[in-house]
Amino acid sequence: MNRVAITGLGLICALGNDKDECWSKLASGQSGITRLQQAGSPPYKFTHGAQASTFSPEQHFSDKDLLMVERFAQFAAVAARQAVAQSGIEFSSDLRERTAVVTGTSVGGQFAEEEGYIRLYRESNPRIAPLTIPRTMSNAGASRICLEFGICGPTFTVSTACSSSNHAIGQAFSMVRSGAVTAALAGGSEAVFAEGLLRAWEAMRVVSPEGCRPFSADRRGLSLGEGGAMLMLENWEHAEARGATILAEIAGFGMSSDAHHITQPCVEGPARAMRWALQDAGLAPEQVGYINAHGTGTQANDVTETAAIRSAFGSHADRLLVSSTKSMHGHTLGAAGAIEAAITVMTLQKGVIPPTINYNVADPACNLNYVPNHAKVASVEFALSNSFAFGGLNAVLVLKRSS
Repeated sequence: MNRVAITGLGLICALGNDKDECWSKLASGQSGITRLQQAGSPPYKFTHGAQASTFSPEQHFSDKDLLMVERFAQFAAVAARQAVAQSGIEFSSDLRERTAVVTGTSVGGQFAEEEGYIRLYRESNPRIAPLTIPRTMSNAGASRICLEFGICGPTFTVSTACSSSNHAIGQAFSMVRSGAVTAALAGGSEAVFAEGLLRAWEAMRVVSPEGCRPFSADRRGLSLGEGGAMLMLENWEHAEARGATILAEIAGFGMSSDAHHITQPCVEGPARAMRWALQDAGLAPEQVGYINAHGTGTQANDVTETAAIRSAFGSHADRLLVSSTKSMHGHTLGAAGAIEAAITVMTLQKGVIPPTINYNVADPACNLNYVPNHAKVASVEFALSNSFAFGGLNAVLVLKRSS
């Protein structure tokens, strides 16, 4: 099997429009969760979200392109450009055929869909915009990336709710490792601040009325976020041969299904995914130093994830550093795994563990070291990035620091 190198990162979220801007705020514990730009009419029952408010589509796309490319696909394409630029890779005719594009998204093009419903039901206008389908389709981001770079290898989109982009990265990793492809652009994107979707989340009663406080006893739910991230993956020998800077390595991947409940988490499913990820990487639990937790800030998830980590890591759990960066960039649904994988790569590179901010009160049921409120300097060789989704679908990446 081939080793799989990460040679480029692209990242856009509420914290910034590139990886460096985002990292600066993550390391200093700054929150991108702010008051919603549109309060809703009537007002939503939650007032805050992590909107990518400084992202300007006009800086990246022509007016003609903007008629076709929905916001979630814009995030995917721009993040891919950043990842390719950092990697320095050049897509020769042969490499174009040997490169995969795998993206993840949970809800796809919500704005185009909502515009169609407004025309049809509010305005009684049966003439829907002719580009509604290509704007709405979940694979729009993947297809746009292929068009921009001329990539014609295996390309598809994974939709497994909040595990979507971790599953996407895991599938791309497997293809590069097996030799099916030489390289892959993998990640995910999401744009959630459409009224219909916000009302649906409001109805679930899991969104915090203000900020997100993962693992803190006074937590009141998640904060929705938007953005995207893409990773440039390469066969290790291919990356070395062209003189690429290797940022980190994907060492393993594990996935599982709870087979338990459509919305309520259980301990064994996530624990199994973590154990299988370690097994896939050939690691003992004691070799892992950090976990970027799923850490949504809901009552059920945080207790369950804590118990799952203890189940998978045993006594070593007490020595793990665990943080939820969702406390700063919000829960970006299908993009969460990609955004958090990019953050975990930078964590390994820089030797700094981003904090779990808004941690106010210890919860006896959440009894790990969550790196509360302030970043911690720590050299870590191996880290996990967890994603657990509605429907009980779990995906865990193992990342290794580049030596």
